[in-house]
Amino acid sequence: MPITKDEFRRALGHFASGVTVVTARRADGQPCGITVSAFSSLSLEPPLVLICIDKRASLHSEMHEGVNFVVNILAEDQEVISRRFASKDEGDRFSGMGYTDGATGCPLLHGALAHIECRVQNLYEGGDHTIVVGEVESSQIAEGKPLAYFRGGYAQLI
Repeated sequence: MPITKDEFRRALGHFASGVTVVTARRADGQPCGITVSAFSSLSLEPPLVLICIDKRASLHSEMHEGVNFVVNILAEDQEVISRRFASKDEGDRFSGMGYTDGATGCPLLHGALAHIECRVQNLYEGGDHTIVVGEVESSQIAEGKPLAYFRGGYAQLI
């Protein structure tokens, strides 16, 4: 008997993950972004990362080969930012938000532990998500602890 969606979700909840906000620029120049927990390093030579974007997500239509994006790795005190970018309300998520444009022109969220600036190299089908492979063009890091997600809620490392 195949696993149910709820059983699968519960099993995956036992894997602690970091929390990121992926940001980009729309064709009209407006910033856009969503919370993403499906993020991983892929290769050191060349430097590649992967993110998985729900096909229903607002950012999904912006992802195509050659476009730039940033993975903002959130710090432990940035739960509010994670919730804001995870919200179904897609109003101006950047209103009042501190950010600067990175080398790629995409938003770097203030206070993040790291910014990884990428260019979309490949897109792959992955069920209800698209797997986006990004070639890393630059990065910045800061000190601190990450925001984590575990069993359906936010967690902090000790």
